[in-house]
Amino acid sequence: MSFQIAMAGKGGTGKTTVAALVIRYLVEKGLKPVLAVDADANSNLNEMLGVKVHKVVGDAREEMKTQVPTGMTKETYMEMKVQEALVESDGFDLIVMGRPEGPGCYCYANTLLCKYLDILQKNYPYVVVDNEAGLEHISRLNQQDVDLMLVVTDPTKRGLLTAERVKDLTRELKIRVNHLKVIVNRSPGGLDPGLEEELRARGLDLGGVIPSDPNVAEFDLRGRPIVQLPLESPAVAALWEILDRLLDSRAQPFSIQRLGNQKG
Repeated sequence: MSFQIAMAGKGGTGKTTVAALVIRYLVEKGLKPVLAVDADANSNLNEMLGVKVHKVVGDAREEMKTQVPTGMTKETYMEMKVQEALVESDGFDLIVMGRPEGPGCYCYANTLLCKYLDILQKNYPYVVVDNEAGLEHISRLNQQDVDLMLVVTDPTKRGLLTAERVKDLTRELKIRVNHLKVIVNRSPGGLDPGLEEELRARGLDLGGVIPSDPNVAEFDLRGRPIVQLPLESPAVAALWEILDRLLDSRAQPFSIQRLGNQKG
């Protein structure tokens, strides 16, 4: 059974940066292989991870209408397309979903896509999904159970309002989230007491605070993969402490040690 980590939050908060660093953390801790799923059509998770992507699985929905070779079943075709879209790297594999299906979606194709993605995930002890703010993919692709959801927000009350909406959305979509934690990103000088009070008032659990880090901005400016940040970089050091705590058996009912023995 894979351990599902879902990333959520609006664009511009550094959600995808945090997602890439979570993947790096798991790999460096030996909790591999990790399946990274880019389910945000507007993100660039592959660039953050330093890998190139040539195919997205969402294209297979349309291709299945006209391009299934004679003598090949649609089931075999979809399985082939999912495998073609899988990018293998050191310690992790990446699959990019592309845009979610529209109103005229080919429902049978989407059902097959769900099926083979579900099968694929079972080959990995850890799955990290970088979601769109609306959680479209997580609600449609059989990911109704999430072990840990990290909602990344900026250090503003407006950001916490978005985090609250994400929490409400998981209930509306009937997504079972075992643990939902808010990660306040790019926070100068720690967490403002007013924001801490706002978190409590909205019933949100603080997972941790990541400080502003000039190295992140520098890497973004130069187009360097964010996973190459040095360990002593403030954002990396802070996130490592957060994940050590969230994934430690003494602090949570799930543990790195237990899950890490499954595979890899």
